[in-house]
Amino acid sequence: MPYRAEVDVRFQDLDAVGHVNNAVYATYCEQARVDFFEDVIGLRSTDLNIVLASLELQYRRPIEGTGTVSVELDVPEVGNSSFTMAYELTYEGEVVATGESVQVVVDPETRESVRVPDAWREAVGAETGSED
Repeated sequence: MPYRAEVDVRFQDLDAVGHVNNAVYATYCEQARVDFFEDVIGLRSTDLNIVLASLELQYRRPIEGTGTVSVELDVPEVGNSSFTMAYELTYEGEVVATGESVQVVVDPETRESVRVPDAWREAVGAETGSED
């Protein structure tokens, strides 16, 4: 199902030579995750009990100047307490980066990992019996 989020490149995202700083790509993925949870699962970021366990990005070309980055996001895997998100970032019609992150659902009080809620599984079309 890929989900698409459009993220504006801000002037503050640029380095001294006019390229988007490499660390900002992770922020674009984060914004896409937040939008995904609001639009697909119906949860605001303040209502999420997840932690980012890992993030990997592969850079293909620099983003130069301002404009809009399109972030396609998919959920290829849902485990017992974690789920994987895959990203493809495009700028001016060209893929500029790809990536993957793993999020873990945690209990808000104990901060221990807990099962991914069935409502989330259903929203992304995952099987309810998946295991980590």
